[in-house]
Amino acid sequence: MTENEINRAVQYVTATTSYGRETVAQIIRTGLAELAAMAASSSRHFTRETLLEYVCYWTIKRTALPEPMVREVLGCAGRWLDELYETLAHEHQGLLQDPDQ
Repeated sequence: MTENEINRAVQYVTATTSYGRETVAQIIRTGLAELAAMAASSSRHFTRETLLEYVCYWTIKRTALPEPMVREVLGCAGRWLDELYETLAHEHQGLLQDPDQ
């Protein structure tokens, strides 16, 4: 994901929520970075929902921000998380799939 795409996500979420740009940027960057790190380093298989739930909890722990805030911001940034998820699914085909398939 390019810096411009991340900035676009930050701008959109900042305009949509009542949170400041710096807080939104911290949450989005932390969540996106963890999603990418998981895809690059894990050998386990995850469903989309499981992976995104993990990213949410990781972001809460890493940023020490309140859970409702992190969930709202990542929820608003869902379009960009989904785009990154799809990109990673193509690059790391064994990671981001239903483990029952």
